[in-house]
Amino acid sequence: LTHAQVWVTDQDEALAFYTEKLGMEIREDVTVPELGNFRWLTVGVPGQDVAITLMAVPGPPVFDEETRDQIHALLAKGASGGLFFAADDVQKSYEDLKAKGVEFLQEPTEQPYGIDAGFRDPSGNNFRMAQRTDS
Repeated sequence: LTHAQVWVTDQDEALAFYTEKLGMEIREDVTVPELGNFRWLTVGVPGQDVAITLMAVPGPPVFDEETRDQIHALLAKGASGGLFFAADDVQKSYEDLKAKGVEFLQEPTEQPYGIDAGFRDPSGNNFRMAQRTDS
């Protein structure tokens, strides 16, 4: 696996969130004029190889306007995809991210597999972070 795609409503806003709030690094930021100024934008966790593609929801010819609007509606509801992150200390990560303005949908909660918390990005994507406990 080299890339995971996340739909975003605003690539600049997403880039700021993923780099400034989540601490990721920019991997690629290329605009291709020949493809209608298509922007290939990726970020990643420092020290990890997998990149996250912050993909603007395309209109025609990729998606018709109705489909594009439906994807935006799903994003707004938090019903489009998501990523899972591991944390050594979910409570500390929660406090650090909350202080940076990250919106949490669930505070750190004890689960059978560890401590788990849920947050969202500015586009509405839901994410989880978990601190696994040894069984």
